[in-house]
Amino acid sequence: MGARRSLAFRSLISAIVLLLLTYNAYSFYLPGVAPQDFDKGDLLNVKVNKLTSTKTQLPYSYYSLPYCHPETIVDSRENLGEVLRGDRIENSAYVLNRFVQFKMREPQMCKIACRLTLDAKTAKEFKEKIEDEYRVNMILDNLPLVVPIQRLDQESPPVYQLGFHVGLKGQYTGSKDEKNFIHNHLKFTVKYHRDMQTDLARIVGFEVKPFSVKHEYEGKWTENTHLTTCDPQAKQMVSNNNAPQQVEEKQEIIFTYDVEFQESDVKWASRWDTYLLMSDDQIHWFSIVNSLMIVLFLSGMVAMIMLRTLYRDISKYNELETQEEAQEETGWKLVHGDVFRPPNNSELLCVCAGTGVQFFGMILVTMIFAVLGFLSPSNRGGLMTAMLMLWVFMGLFAGYASARLYKMFKGSEWKKIALRTAFLFPATVFVIFFVLNALIWGQKSSGAVPFGTMFALVFLWFGISVPLVFVGSYVGFRKPAIEDPVKTNKIPRQIPEQAWYMNPIFSILIGGILPFGAVFIELFFILTSIWLNQFYYIFGFLFIVFIILIITCAEITIVLCYFQLCSEDYLWWWRSYLTSGSSALYLFLYAAFYFFTKLEITKPVSGALYFGYMLIGSYAFFVLTGTIGFYACFWFTRLIYSSVKID
Repeated sequence: MGARRSLAFRSLISAIVLLLLTYNAYSFYLPGVAPQDFDKGDLLNVKVNKLTSTKTQLPYSYYSLPYCHPETIVDSRENLGEVLRGDRIENSAYVLNRFVQFKMREPQMCKIACRLTLDAKTAKEFKEKIEDEYRVNMILDNLPLVVPIQRLDQESPPVYQLGFHVGLKGQYTGSKDEKNFIHNHLKFTVKYHRDMQTDLARIVGFEVKPFSVKHEYEGKWTENTHLTTCDPQAKQMVSNNNAPQQVEEKQEIIFTYDVEFQESDVKWASRWDTYLLMSDDQIHWFSIVNSLMIVLFLSGMVAMIMLRTLYRDISKYNELETQEEAQEETGWKLVHGDVFRPPNNSELLCVCAGTGVQFFGMILVTMIFAVLGFLSPSNRGGLMTAMLMLWVFMGLFAGYASARLYKMFKGSEWKKIALRTAFLFPATVFVIFFVLNALIWGQKSSGAVPFGTMFALVFLWFGISVPLVFVGSYVGFRKPAIEDPVKTNKIPRQIPEQAWYMNPIFSILIGGILPFGAVFIELFFILTSIWLNQFYYIFGFLFIVFIILIITCAEITIVLCYFQLCSEDYLWWWRSYLTSGSSALYLFLYAAFYFFTKLEITKPVSGALYFGYMLIGSYAFFVLTGTIGFYACFWFTRLIYSSVKID
């Protein structure tokens, strides 16, 4: 019977891994991700994405502004991660429009996209987006549109910024007042790699230089109107000294664009390198070295405790011949009759430990897939989708871990512990997420999760995660209870007065510093990628930092747990969880520091979004690190008390 259950359990795990591999492989080869060959004259499908701003953190759809649009706006198919990120990918006026020709390897100069006369409402909308520094995002063959910015060092490659600004605010010649100017002329550059044998080409770059130009023309406006401010034959903007286009009521705005094609030596497989290789790897190596120094320091302390102090203690305890000698001894052996006494709120500890196991499994598998390249930024939304799916399936391990611990504490109602494990953390996160989503809805932002997606999230929770938690709890509770290496006394031992440095609050706060110190440099890059709209791709570095975090949490908890037991304080269960889990407090404080020093958010709603999401992230970090420290201390105490002779 046990062999069949074990086989079924392994089969379920294999099915989960196979499903994830299939999903990632399918996502990686979605249309637009696989190589696409273009012949000369082929129509290029330029798509538009959301408008983004680092000042508000509220994305809006491209057509929330009265930009040029095709006759029919068609939404592209998006995965769960894209919807949660606020992506709204739609077709653009640069294709399927008889006035617009955007074709492969056919340069165009001063092409008119559309004409617009601003009324009071549209002028106000453009002004608000310009003042909030919104950027327009477009996509061509799955490549995001970027603006190249040359470094001060001319020999260095340019820096790329995602999207171009809606406009700019400044002074024009002869005016002392600041005005809003719109970027209504776009100079696109499409880079391609050509096959010399077939003459087919693959797109390897999509760049733009935006301009603000007040276009002029003679006579009345017709479909064939010739602009006097733009000369296609001369291939340059002429007349009016490039006067910028102001955003004011009753202003006429003409949207134009140029397209040029540049042949490139960059191959299709390497086309994302220019987007990703923009940060200094030396900083990440410094982060790794800094973290390794912390690990070596802690490893030295653990080695000293394990190999010298503990070995000496165990040898001395085992050499005691009489009961009188044993009673004269002090130290961690004296609390052997209480060290495995169930803690207060033991059910809550079981739930927290189970949730931490769920998080640990999700992050570990996600890291492995990311390092293998399945979750490349080219697979837009793939990372978030994979994390959500893994979280759901890891509910099996959450239920198993909580039930095993619950049974060790002599619990009998496994369904109750399974229910709390399935709902405590997700319900807390869902409430915060729902409130934040309501705030986004109030701002009419595209970042608001639609009702259909919200229903899908609830289905994943109730339809898959909750049943798997119950299955895991059932399997875990059917297992024999974990036996303590020593017997527990019926009457609790009195804990002697502790030194000031062994105060629970002080030791817990001290214990969280080193795990946070091991990851805070890499944390800076993660926050930058999330809140400043940049790519994060260095999953190899992140995986190493994650391993270092695990070791650091385990070692600092073991060291402080040993000192606590030596001072005859046997209440280690919750303290071991909170010791490494307190690093989440420092993470949240660092997030607040980052908010006030690196971000320019001024709107209350945007600030609430930032701190709301960082609160969720800190809560998750607390559960993860706390569980790592708890299980490390659990293993340590069982190891040392099973090594001494207890009468």
